Amino acid sequence: MAYPGYGGYGGPMPGMPAQGMPMQGIPMGGPMPGHMGGPMGGAPPQGAYTAYGGGYPGTYGAPPPAANDPMWSYFTALAGQDGEIDAEELQRCLTQSGFTGSYSPFSLETCRIMIAMLDRDFTGKMGFNEFKDLFTALNGWKQNFMMFDQDRSGTVEPHEMTQAVNAMGYRVSPQALNVIIKRYNKGGRIFFDDYVACCVKLRALTENFRRRDTMHQGSVSFQYDDFILCTMAI
Repeated sequence: MAYPGYGGYGGPMPGMPAQGMPMQGIPMGGPMPGHMGGPMGGAPPQGAYTAYGGGYPGTYGAPPPAANDPMWSYFTALAGQDGEIDAEELQRCLTQSGFTGSYSPFSLETCRIMIAMLDRDFTGKMGFNEFKDLFTALNGWKQNFMMFDQDRSGTVEPHEMTQAVNAMGYRVSPQALNVIIKRYNKGGRIFFDDYVACCVKLRALTENFRRRDTMHQGSVSFQYDDFILCTMAI
């Protein structure tokens, strides 16, 4: 369900089909096959609340997967009997698929926060709809990163990270951007794994904020425990 007043936040971004394809046979360093590589690095949807920015698609509340969904069989093979994927299974999936290509594989910690971004029942695992949502987001983040990593070094410079955050539609202060860069850089550069970890946290915290900003004023009041829950879960 889209959140009123945010330009249809919660629905697919313009130009981004919702369906995906299985990851088998992905070329190293290439985008996911099928329709999951749609661009996500542009400006927020028309009419979006630009004080926050960073609109992303969501699949919460979606109907059960269709029998002919090309990702369903791949997901069930990964998930096993419990029907969900944990961080270790996700890390193995991303590594074996070659999703990161020439970039360093995702760390287990980054895989944990990827799941936490979508884990609304706090099980530490993700179901099928969340799995599809994650790979849609990952493809967008990867394309955005590659726009700035033109020498394919697997890193971007601080000023490029600032441009990447702005390109995703987030509107944060220079002070906040400086904190982000200090938090996620190593030796003055931001690696792909850390870039994705940053994107995950930006998306998750923005979603948590938006759900509470019912008046769309750009400010909310948190109870202490609610604040800890929102921030420590990611």
